[in-house]
Amino acid sequence: MKDLKELKRNELIKELKNAGFPAYRGEQVFNWLYKNGISETEKMKNIPGELKEYLNDNYEITDLKEKAKSQAADGTIKYLWELKDGENIEGVYLPFPESARHSACISTQVGCGLGCSFCATGINGLERNLTTAEIIDQVLKIQADISRDEFAEPRLSNIVFMGMGEPLANFENLMQAVEIINSDNGLNIGMRKMTISTVGLVPEIKKLADRNDQIGLAVSLHAPNDRLRNKIMPINKKYNLNQLLTAVIDYIEKTGRRVTFEYVLMDSVNDSPELAVQLVELLRGINCHVNLIPANPVPELNIKKPVQKVIDSFYSTLDNNGIQVSLRREMGSQIDAACGQLKRQES
Repeated sequence: MKDLKELKRNELIKELKNAGFPAYRGEQVFNWLYKNGISETEKMKNIPGELKEYLNDNYEITDLKEKAKSQAADGTIKYLWELKDGENIEGVYLPFPESARHSACISTQVGCGLGCSFCATGINGLERNLTTAEIIDQVLKIQADISRDEFAEPRLSNIVFMGMGEPLANFENLMQAVEIINSDNGLNIGMRKMTISTVGLVPEIKKLADRNDQIGLAVSLHAPNDRLRNKIMPINKKYNLNQLLTAVIDYIEKTGRRVTFEYVLMDSVNDSPELAVQLVELLRGINCHVNLIPANPVPELNIKKPVQKVIDSFYSTLDNNGIQVSLRREMGSQIDAACGQLKRQES
């Protein structure tokens, strides 16, 4: 059975027209889903009973069940949702009041199968890809939770697909979700306000470049040479740094967009002055920005962030050599909602 939250507006209108309903009815249903955050046909007030019955008989409407919610002092909120099959996923709301931004960090898989040495999500491996509807409903649930008197006030302004899983390993479902979220008649979040993170799936980066949707790309780099990256990110054995950077440069040339490289600084792993210099040489001349992320604690993994002096030195080496760099502001680590901390269980 199809899910209403997996259909674009034109697809929904076409299907209902084929079933004998006027085109405007499909538009009304779409508006209830995305302009009002309603997931139950009974609450769609201007929809006739005949159409409600047809929808109930022929479609599902994904409605994630909230199992737990925790809020950090900085306003970050982490959600644990249960899926229809009993699996759990997490998502995060990130407020930036100084810039009036409201961001959501969204998962694309149940778990992860890529085994990066510093990330909690992959500890128990990959269960499955999320459906388009399960990806979209995370956004809808966060939007509903932060809304005040009416849905989408305040409105989510940014989406980062940096939650559980490797987004590009679920390419088709992800991109369908992106198109619906971006739709003027959907959540109307601009492509340039969304970012897809990847460990470096080269064929999918090329597909993303060919689409030229103008969506942001963030590459989880974390090492400036193949020897170290092989050790901490097994995907590098399949797509090495040369292959990865070739695909990234192609993406930049085709889209005209700057790419972000994420670099988690881990004490005595990838934080030495020599590695900072290697990173400068690796990225020199590429239209990019480096986001340095001091490692967040994960009890099951033997990693910790470097002392501040080491972080500052690494940052300065990049900055002094013309690499655009920033130090990620730590948000939500107290509730295990920060980079690398998402799992499938209550904190």
